[in-house]
Amino acid sequence: MVHESLAATQAVVTLDVGLPGIVWGWIITMNMWAKSIGTGVIFMLFYLLKKYPNEAGYLRFPLTVISIVAIHVFLFFTVIDLHQMFRFWHIFVYGHFTSAIAVGSFLATGFVGLIFLLAYASYIKKDNALFDKVLTWTVLLGIPVTLYTAALMAQSTARELWQMPTEAVQMILAATLSGSATVLLVGAKLPYEAKRDMAVVLGFSAFMAFLIYMSEYVFGPMKAEEVAATLEFIKGHGEYTTMFWIGQVFAFIIPMVLVTLSVQNKSTGLLTLASVSALAGLWVTKHVWLVIPQLLSMS
Repeated sequence: MVHESLAATQAVVTLDVGLPGIVWGWIITMNMWAKSIGTGVIFMLFYLLKKYPNEAGYLRFPLTVISIVAIHVFLFFTVIDLHQMFRFWHIFVYGHFTSAIAVGSFLATGFVGLIFLLAYASYIKKDNALFDKVLTWTVLLGIPVTLYTAALMAQSTARELWQMPTEAVQMILAATLSGSATVLLVGAKLPYEAKRDMAVVLGFSAFMAFLIYMSEYVFGPMKAEEVAATLEFIKGHGEYTTMFWIGQVFAFIIPMVLVTLSVQNKSTGLLTLASVSALAGLWVTKHVWLVIPQLLSMS
């Protein structure tokens, strides 16, 4: 709020007052979840075209469309979260590179341009060689687009739970988990070997993400008192305990079990359930991890 205005210099003095309650809520959860899908399917498509170029070729356009839709969901929820959403263009005209959101805006814009070029190459020009060349650059740009949210959260220096490089690893794992799950849902015509590879990526991503969350859950209180206080919201009788474990079970534990059974039995019947569980559970997991640090008073 404005405290006083100095007429001589036209300077405005404001009071730096902490905002009570949750500032980043479900809108930012949607932001991160959709971005993970949008970049993750591109990563998985790159892998499939390298290893199974003939069998996975038909996925070029469908996965590009999914990426376009998911990234625009991510951008939509990014814009509506801005306090002055109709001035978002200021980031590009008056932008600077001291904030992760400014850097991320340029990266995301470049990524959008490349995935539209992929759509042009696959649907209009029907040039697979051009598509594959552009896809390589899209994957390279997709990595920092995936990671920038972790950098943005890490800039909140008063929130010890959101620290690099842990959050960066979780962002990559979220992309590989959601990307492989999406491919398994839409890639019914893929051969068993390709589905098995996607299942292994899904299971490994779930295992590593679960391991990191459990490490923070168990050992986080040793790092800082603030982390210990934050984790109390998901421990014991904390108000987010149930939601936290629902997210962990559906995002990681169920997919790990179903992928293991699928690979052992050489059957892909359980992978649809594993994929749906992973995508739904990932949203819940991201939401809890986003909200709980904001419940802790900074005063």
